[in-house]
Amino acid sequence: MGVEAGISGEMDITFLAARTAPGWARSLIELRLSDWGMGRIAADVCLVAGELIANAVESTPDAEIRIRFTREPMAVLLAVWDSSDAMPVVTPVKELTLEEMGADPRALDPGHDDGTGGWGLPIVQALSAACGVRPTEPRGKWVWARIAC
Repeated sequence: MGVEAGISGEMDITFLAARTAPGWARSLIELRLSDWGMGRIAADVCLVAGELIANAVESTPDAEIRIRFTREPMAVLLAVWDSSDAMPVVTPVKELTLEEMGADPRALDPGHDDGTGGWGLPIVQALSAACGVRPTEPRGKWVWARIAC
């Protein structure tokens, strides 16, 4: 993991795309928000960070991902880079039934998909003032979200 902090406290972090990356990044982001006196938005920013970073980890397991976190006037900007050319796809949100919310005996089985995933990007959209994706050359993409303070 490499971390650089600019004069204004901006972060540029490189992580191995491992399951531990979202947790580490959320901790660093929460500390940075506290330093900036922006603790009141920490829960929303950390939720967005967790979703974007988890998607990057899933897209590029065992590769490197990069996280940039900067302060802007009246907002913070979080951007996550991964080397996959696959663009994020927003899954339409569906209403769950009571049966779908019950215990699933196969929930811990490797590879089991209970069909209730796909909430990440709609959550990012709901909590962000703006968000998007920008392809990079020769490969990969930046997925970003701007969260208002």
